[in-house]
Amino acid sequence: MTELDLIITNVSVVVPGEAEPQPLDIGVRDGRIVRLEAGLAAEPAASVVDGGGKVAFPGVVDAHQHWGIYNPLAEDAASESRASAQGGVTTAITYMRTGQYYLNKGGAYADFFPEVLSLTEGRAMVDYAYHLAPMSREHIAEIPDLVGEHGVTSFKIFMFYGGHGLHGRSADQSSFLMTPEGERYDYAHFEFVMRGIQAAREKFPEIADQISLSLHCETAEIMTAYTQLVEEDGTLSGLPAYHASRPPHSEGLAVTIASYLAHETELPTINLLHLTSRKAVEAALLMADAFPHIDFRREVTVGHLLADCDTAHGVGGKVNPPLRPREDVEALWAYLIDGKIDWVVSDHACCKEELKFGEPKDDVFLAKSGFGGAEYLLAGMVSEGTRRGLPLGRVAELTATNPATRYGLGATKGSLAIGKDADIALVDTAALWTVHAADSESTQEYTPFEGAELTAKVTDTFVRGHRVMTDGVVGGEPVGRYLRRPTA
Repeated sequence: MTELDLIITNVSVVVPGEAEPQPLDIGVRDGRIVRLEAGLAAEPAASVVDGGGKVAFPGVVDAHQHWGIYNPLAEDAASESRASAQGGVTTAITYMRTGQYYLNKGGAYADFFPEVLSLTEGRAMVDYAYHLAPMSREHIAEIPDLVGEHGVTSFKIFMFYGGHGLHGRSADQSSFLMTPEGERYDYAHFEFVMRGIQAAREKFPEIADQISLSLHCETAEIMTAYTQLVEEDGTLSGLPAYHASRPPHSEGLAVTIASYLAHETELPTINLLHLTSRKAVEAALLMADAFPHIDFRREVTVGHLLADCDTAHGVGGKVNPPLRPREDVEALWAYLIDGKIDWVVSDHACCKEELKFGEPKDDVFLAKSGFGGAEYLLAGMVSEGTRRGLPLGRVAELTATNPATRYGLGATKGSLAIGKDADIALVDTAALWTVHAADSESTQEYTPFEGAELTAKVTDTFVRGHRVMTDGVVGGEPVGRYLRRPTA
């Protein structure tokens, strides 16, 4: 038998269909898993790694990141992919759009997206793909070409952008979004985006179930009114004030509108992003009952599972939708454990201190929105999930299998199985450690998780068999590749 390139031995492997890890060795050849069985260490291999009794998880498929939103895209592709590898993330799917932030350009994706690919090529430590947001009528017309020529199978709507800014109030959305004169980014546009995606599904019937639309569900009018109320009242400050200014029923209302539009346009593949509250998930479940023909998927972020607006470390925890009170955190965990949540992501958006905080620095309404967190995603889910009785097999589904399947990566990513890419995260499930931003590979100098104690730690990460983190140290040349979807 041909010599294996890599054997990982002395590990417990989280395999599909099993709630708990199994004592198996992992054999890798040409970047893929070719054997999963005990006793492989006795066979010839170019490299043998002793896993030290750790748990081998499928590499995380972090389906929600934002490379290039606040820093140059090429810079983020390098640094934030290192932070991803540090957290056991082996595939990052990052959101991209035209307009301010990102490349600060408008125009057609035919011109814009090749530049995105050029800026990231050869720089990332992990594999990556992109979700794209159709911001104009021209972009809607481009959807079939984006699917067919570039392998982009997932698209996004930011429901609040039409009347509320990225960080708060805004009176001039057209210049922010860089949309053509006379066009509006509103509910009518969202409807036509849905129709455009459904048309692409009909053009590519063999992959239709892997062509989907994701929505950031918040309602601009509610948030604008409540922001004014909170500021005029002046009682609240910091993250609690931001929570109150973007109340949970704003999410619930947006979920309801999005769901009815999906029903109207006959688009069945809908992803409801970063649900943060009981009201948001209640609305999502109500819509699933109302429209059983729509295949809704529900996402939460690790930030909204680990932190709340009263205990997060400072205004650095400002994010959209906001961190919520503890009662909403507990509600999210209850829904997750009950099987009502489909996947967990980081929503990683590196924003350095000099840009994040306004003057005064403690004014949450002047701070930028978003923070990193990919480096804590798997460790956080294992730590808190284990404490709550969540099986490790379920952690793997939430962080890898389910997002990979939905977003067209299931053939090669998302589980430790024969024929899949050797994307592996080794986790020490007995490690007690404290989160410090200074220890992160990200260029972000702070974290709302500062001081949090976790009970599991990713020690080693493999991307297609390449060891990109060894004993907690990220190193080597970038090996990440752009993934055309669906992969095969």
